[in-house]
Amino acid sequence: MSAASAASSPASPPTPATRDGNASMRVADALRDAIVRGEFPPGSRIRQEEIAERFGASRVPVREALKILEADGIITLRANAGAWVSRLSLAECEEVYQTRERVEPLLLRYSAPHLTAEALDHLESLAERMASTTDVEEFLRLDRGFHWGTYAGAETLVLGDLVRRLWSTTQPYRRAYTLMIDAHSQRIVHDEHHMLVTALRDADLDTAEHVIEGHIRRTRRLLASHPEVFAGGGAD
Repeated sequence: MSAASAASSPASPPTPATRDGNASMRVADALRDAIVRGEFPPGSRIRQEEIAERFGASRVPVREALKILEADGIITLRANAGAWVSRLSLAECEEVYQTRERVEPLLLRYSAPHLTAEALDHLESLAERMASTTDVEEFLRLDRGFHWGTYAGAETLVLGDLVRRLWSTTQPYRRAYTLMIDAHSQRIVHDEHHMLVTALRDADLDTAEHVIEGHIRRTRRLLASHPEVFAGGGAD
């Protein structure tokens, strides 16, 4: 499966067959975006009737949408209890980030030889826009587009889907990281984006892998130093 199909919507899982396919996917995409934007923090309860009213859908496509997001790792469904936005413990988050540190460099290596000069120019533009914005929502949107743009050339059977799921489960914590970092750390993040594009232009895959591995590790280490991010949860 190509990572290119996910570049425009990096957090989206493969489209499954559902009874009300179009409505279910529409609700799933809208709810996924709302969760990514932080409207539903980890641990928040998702009430089907409220989601149906908000997105103008009946209960059936809402139930199917929740199953789609459960498969993506974003929602946790509990029998006879309802749905909650998935929440990671610190240990779980560290494990997911350590997995990302190891598998994303490989996905990048698969992708890099197939990235065109035009694609690399677009990545450079995204890096510049990230460096100039002070809006967290815009930064997170551009950041997802940037990283999935670096993976867009990959043709994989398993790896692309795995990375998409890992991204989905850690996205709320990426938000927390973005809100916590100071000006010095922000400069490092932006420098790493430019370094990654330069390495890809030079076809220096070893350096590119090293940059993305360190980029992910820095997020993991900062989050690990703030265990309060993982405490508590949403009210029922």
